[in-house]
Amino acid sequence: MPLASRRRETRADYWPGFVDAMATLLLVIIFLLSLFMLAQFFLSQELTGRESALQRLNAQIAELSELLALERAGNTEQADEVASMNASLEALMAQRDNLQGVLAGEADASGEQDAQVAALRDQLRSEQQIGADALSRVAILNEQLRALRRQMAALEEALNASEARDQESQTRLADLGRRLNLALAQRVQILNRFRSDFFGRLRDILAARSGVEVVGDRFVFQSEVLFPTGSDALNVEGQEELAKLATELIALESEIPSDIDWVLRVDGHTDARPLSGAGRFRSNWELSAARAISVVQYLIGQGVLPQRLVAAGFGEFRPILDEASDEAFARNRRIELKLTER
Repeated sequence: MPLASRRRETRADYWPGFVDAMATLLLVIIFLLSLFMLAQFFLSQELTGRESALQRLNAQIAELSELLALERAGNTEQADEVASMNASLEALMAQRDNLQGVLAGEADASGEQDAQVAALRDQLRSEQQIGADALSRVAILNEQLRALRRQMAALEEALNASEARDQESQTRLADLGRRLNLALAQRVQILNRFRSDFFGRLRDILAARSGVEVVGDRFVFQSEVLFPTGSDALNVEGQEELAKLATELIALESEIPSDIDWVLRVDGHTDARPLSGAGRFRSNWELSAARAISVVQYLIGQGVLPQRLVAAGFGEFRPILDEASDEAFARNRRIELKLTER
């Protein structure tokens, strides 16, 4: 009895191991089925993509076939282009055949498909990297554009400020010009007043003297009053008249304000008859200038400040009377005195 009992117990110990083995085998089978189903899923996705590509190729082949038919019917001169299109068509058909072959042997070429899938993934990653680089460059360009806009805004602000300053400067210049013109007008009025007083006193002094007259704003001495004919040496009568003039000029120097830069201009004039050339002077220019200088030198000798005197010679080119008579010649031979601002 004990022996039979031990045998029954020994047989009963095999059953749990058998159950474990069956469970393990079942798990392995389930795992393999799962792998098979995943493989079938990815394979179906790949086959779908290949079928789409094949359909696109067929569509392209159909379009090329139609184009080829049209080209053959409409233009026989494009034989080279037709041959090229035939070659492209044959290449596409070869690609279609290759794809069909790939589809037919897809189940046996899972390793090759995995490599293609890996290549596609690498290509996708490369394109993603290129896209990221492009986005980075776009960001840099946007930042440069914003900086350029800021610079343009700063330049526009500086330009507006410069225009405002220019407008202000123009306003100041216009105001300064008005003030300057007003000041000049006042100075001219002052000088005109002293000129009137000066010529008034000279007129009283020289009123009884023949050969002296007032023409506009000038005192005119006929040359015969001051000089002998053809000479620049003052005669006695001329020195007496110029001495009176010097006395009035010296008195005038103390009356005119120091900020008015006035001068007495002495202009020498001759008639239009040319000189013989045998004497000291070769032309009327030289004679008229020499006479004006003689008057200036005499006035300086009488005490008139040299910086208040100007000598000029005009020859025969500023006549009073444009005639060829003795009276016109006598009127045109003259010394003119004008009080003016330098």
